Amino acid sequence: MTRGKNRLTYADAGVDIGAGEALVERIRPATKRTDRPGVMSAIGGFGALFDLRAAGYTDPILISATDGVGTKLRIAIDTGHLDTIGTDLVAMCVNDLICQGAEPLFFLDYFATGKLKVGAAATIIGGIAEGCARAGCALIGGETAEMPGLYRGDDFDLAGFAVGAVERGKTLPDGVTEGDILLGLGSDGVHSNGFSLVRRVAEASGIGWSAPCPFADGTLGETLLTPTRLYVTPVLAAIRAGGVRALAHITGGGLTGNLPRALPEGLCAEVDLGAWTLPPVFRWLAESGGLTERELLRTFNTGIGMALVVAPDRAGALIDLLRGLGETVSVIGRVVPGAGVVCKGRLL
Repeated sequence: MTRGKNRLTYADAGVDIGAGEALVERIRPATKRTDRPGVMSAIGGFGALFDLRAAGYTDPILISATDGVGTKLRIAIDTGHLDTIGTDLVAMCVNDLICQGAEPLFFLDYFATGKLKVGAAATIIGGIAEGCARAGCALIGGETAEMPGLYRGDDFDLAGFAVGAVERGKTLPDGVTEGDILLGLGSDGVHSNGFSLVRRVAEASGIGWSAPCPFADGTLGETLLTPTRLYVTPVLAAIRAGGVRALAHITGGGLTGNLPRALPEGLCAEVDLGAWTLPPVFRWLAESGGLTERELLRTFNTGIGMALVVAPDRAGALIDLLRGLGETVSVIGRVVPGAGVVCKGRLL
């Protein structure tokens, strides 16, 4: 008599389908609170439906963006502070969308891990829902991938996908010209770029994530996990008020790498580095890591998370509007003939 082969299950291979189903039910209330006009279906289907007419558009251009959080994830994993990393994910995507003049409409996430822990995953996705609610876009779908053998321990990865819309003829950049004013909106710290260097500086300094932060209250890990600032509400208000000609989300590459993306050929951003105060986290990074001003500027936001190119006759009104909506606004320069970015003054 031949003995039968061992009967294996997916669970034996390390994948718990039941945990995935439990997560969908757990996060359903969080996703529900992100509903907005245009949403046609709840999470759980094979696809998500969105009605652009119900969202108020007549002749829309769709604009999409995708991004991640980079190695900031490592700090979140190592410290166990998982509640805000999802907000970072949303901000990195929707802050890009508004640079094209688009209103973020909906968001999808991708969450991958070796072993799905429903509580931790729900916390992470709760942060995504929080970011979506603050950005006015709906969390209408996503993918949870349990992949044993690819991720170790509590490691996970995140990716985000956002779609927005703008009426035809209103996309940005548009009309940038010599003499336009550069406005900088203050950041909330490092945001989500440059963390491979941040981690290297912390390691070289011998400071652990649970140690007191040398430049702010709380622990170093908690302070560095301050989420990326969401600029959607104030920037859309500024665009609708008139006079905004271009925007640049200051992410990887810093001011020197991102401002040229908002300018047409033949024009240059002349930036006054003395127009704003360098936040303490960047001074600590520079001093502890021996970073040059050039390295600081091309790696980090250095305190300016979003830059606006505005018409000179609208600058004053837009500054008042943005400050009234809670933004820290600095006049950081102007548009001049040339190419790239020319920096005046000193940061350090």
